[in-house]
Amino acid sequence: MTQHDFIIVGAGIVGLSTAYKLLLAYPDVSILVLEKEDKVAAHQTGNNSGVIHSGIYYKPNSYRAKNCVEGRHQLVDFCQEYDVDHEICGKVIVATEEEDIPRLKNIFATGQINGIEGISLIDPPEISEIEPYVSGVKAIHVPCSGIVDYVGVCQTLRSLIEDHGHTVLCGQEVQKVKTQETNIDVYTQKEAFHSKYLINCAGLYSDHVAESAGVVPDLQIVPFRGEYFELKPEVEHFVNGLIYPMPNPAFPFLGVHFTKMVRGAIECGPNAVFAFKREGYDKLSFDLEETIETLNFPGFYNLARKYWKMGLEEWYRSFSKKAFVENLQDLIPAIRLQHLKKSPSGVRAMALKPNGEILNDFQFEVTANEIHVLNAPSPAATAGLAIGDEIVKRAEKAFM
Repeated sequence: MTQHDFIIVGAGIVGLSTAYKLLLAYPDVSILVLEKEDKVAAHQTGNNSGVIHSGIYYKPNSYRAKNCVEGRHQLVDFCQEYDVDHEICGKVIVATEEEDIPRLKNIFATGQINGIEGISLIDPPEISEIEPYVSGVKAIHVPCSGIVDYVGVCQTLRSLIEDHGHTVLCGQEVQKVKTQETNIDVYTQKEAFHSKYLINCAGLYSDHVAESAGVVPDLQIVPFRGEYFELKPEVEHFVNGLIYPMPNPAFPFLGVHFTKMVRGAIECGPNAVFAFKREGYDKLSFDLEETIETLNFPGFYNLARKYWKMGLEEWYRSFSKKAFVENLQDLIPAIRLQHLKKSPSGVRAMALKPNGEILNDFQFEVTANEIHVLNAPSPAATAGLAIGDEIVKRAEKAFM
C-alpha cells in the first residue's frame, strides 16, 4: 500500500481547499486526494451557480456566516493572485410586495451583524439604476457579491497541491475504509492506500464514506436537483449582475433568481425538486438502490410532510416552462417564454435528521484519526478556503 500522512476523499472545492491549507500548515506531510470522477469539481462545485456569496443570509455566529465572510475575502484574493476568472458584480435582493419589506429589513440587519461591507437599503429609483428591468418596492444592494469560475479555482488548487509534491488521483472511487488503532486503509475499486489520517469531503456521498469507516452519523444525505434556464443572447441585457428574490421563510431554498455567469451567459433558476439519484442531473435520472434508501429514511417523510405543498409547486415548475417564467416575471416582468433556453442542472446534498430537520450549518464528525465533513451546504463553495482552515484547526486539535 502507498503510505501517506493524510488521505482526503473528494476533489471538490472543500477537499482541495483542505489539502491546500494542510500543505501550507504542514509542509513536510504527505497528502493524497482521491476523486472518483476523471476530473476535479465534477459535482456540486462544478454545477452550482458560480456565485461568490456575501454571507448576508446566515445566522450570526454560525459556521456558515463566519466562514462565508472569511472565505469570500480569501477566495477573491486567491483569484486575483492566480488569475482565476471572477467579477465583483454586486447583487440586489428584491422585495416585490410592500408586505415583504419588514423581512427585507431583517435580512439587512443580519447582514450588518455579519459584517457585510457596503450593503444598503435602496428604493425603486436606485434599483432601476442598478438593474433597469427589475420591478421591486425596495431592495438590498450587496456590492461585495460576485461571480467566479469555481472549476478554475479547483484546477488551480490541484496544480498548487501537485506542485508542492502531493498527489491528486482521479478515477479512484473509495469503496471501503478500514480504521485501525494507529492507521487507516482506504480501498478504491483499483487499489489500496495507507494513511495516518482520513478527511472525508465526499459531498453527496459523505454519509456513505463515513459509514464505511464505521462512523454512523445521525443524518442522511437526500439529493435535490436544481434546474436552470438561460436567457437567450438577445435579452441578456435584462440583467447586469445578480438578482435575487426575497427568500421564503417557510421553504429551505432561496427561490429562482438571475445570475450573471463568468462565461458570459445569464442563468435563471433554480427550482428545487427531489432527485431519484444522488447525481441525478436529468429529470429521468434514477437509481433504484438510492431511491429505496431515501424512501426508507424517516427524515424524508417528515420533511415531505412539512413541505409537501411547496414540493408539488416545485415539481410543477419543473415540467412547466410557463410556470417557471411566471416566477421569473415577479422580478423582471419583461421576461417571456421565448427568451429562455435550457441550461445544465445541479444537485444539492441536503443533510436531514431522522425527524426531518434540515441541517442548516456545516457539520463535522471527528474521531481519533478521522474528520468527516457531513454537511457543507451553500455557501460552501464561497467559504471553501475558510472551511479548509477550520478543518486544519480540527486536525491540529484531534490528531497532532
